[in-house]
Amino acid sequence: MQLSATRRGARLARLLTERQLHDWGEPYEDAAQVVAELASNAVLHGRVPGRDFRLRLRLRPDRTLRIELTDARGDRIPCVPDPVDDTPESGRGLRIVTAYAARWGVEEAPPSAKTVWAEMAPRRGRT
Repeated sequence: MQLSATRRGARLARLLTERQLHDWGEPYEDAAQVVAELASNAVLHGRVPGRDFRLRLRLRPDRTLRIELTDARGDRIPCVPDPVDDTPESGRGLRIVTAYAARWGVEEAPPSAKTVWAEMAPRRGRT
């Protein structure tokens, strides 16, 4: 899904994620939170005027969800936040992603873009 790199686009990314996961019959609260944080980062730190960001959701056969957000700023790579640095500008959103996701990372995307991805492990004990 291609979305505008605005607060409205970030909000829409979360809503579309909730709808898609509901349609797939998957729990969506944790994934929606991860999408909200990554979309917010794409708007705040990955925005280039006139360029959108892209959201991609993939549900693997083992029920692992892969979330990918591609933005236009390949030169601004997020890093793992320092767990002892609690200043407001220190990557609080990425701490949330780290808490919810089984793993996450960054890949280069052409042209001059990046994809930040997160993988959500399937919930255990579901029927």
